[in-house]
Parts: sequence; C-alpha cells; structure tokens
Amino acid sequence: QVQLVESGGGLVQAGGSLTLSCAASESIFSSNAMGWNRAGPGKQREFVAGITTGAVIKYADSAKGRFTISRDNAKNTVYLQMNSLKPEDTGVYYCAAGRSYNVFSTFRIPYWGQGTQVTVSS
Repeated sequence: QVQLVESGGGLVQAGGSLTLSCAASESIFSSNAMGWNRAGPGKQREFVAGITTGAVIKYADSAKGRFTISRDNAKNTVYLQMNSLKPEDTGVYYCAAGRSYNVFSTFRIPYWGQGTQVTVSS
C-alpha cells in the first residue's frame, strides 16, 4: 500500500524553481515528522529538509536560503519549494516520514515515497 506519493519533479534550467509535493495517508501525516531527502547521480542519499508536526523546521546547509519546506495539515501534504536551483541539486527527491531524528537525517526512516526526478541543466 503506497502511503507517500511525490509529484512535481522535472527539468529546469539553473536559477529556476520547482515545487515538490508529497501526499501522505492521514495516519502517517498526522503523527510523523515529514521531510525530503535526495540522491544525486552516483551519490548516497542525503537529508535536504524536514518539518515536525509542531512545525519545527531544519534544512541542510545546501538548502538554506533557497528551499522552503511546509506542510498543509488539511491536505496531508508536505511541500518543498526550491528556488535558485543549481545543477548540483539534480537527483531523485524522496519524501520521508518518521520521528524527527529520523527525518532530519537519513537514519532508519520508516516511510519512503517512490521518488521524483529533479534535473537542473546548466
């Protein structure tokens, strides 16, 4: 049973913007922190941004000032607004859900989406 569904990836030029969405089942969304990880070409998965149920937010240094994470509790959806995109932001972006210490890292995250491809051309 698919419980996290991402959308919004695509191809964009450097300097452009994209917004990713992750729709979650209500049971997962209401009781878990939500976040985003990414895996660049040939790279390990890395933390990008996370938000708790209480709206505590954390960003990776690479995302600070450019990305904004938010959650819509009415829609059980978490968003990642990405601005000023760079070629090094290219990768598969995964939605994640779990405890904050999981979601604010890549450690033993219990719930993953299938991923959405983001490609930033130079």
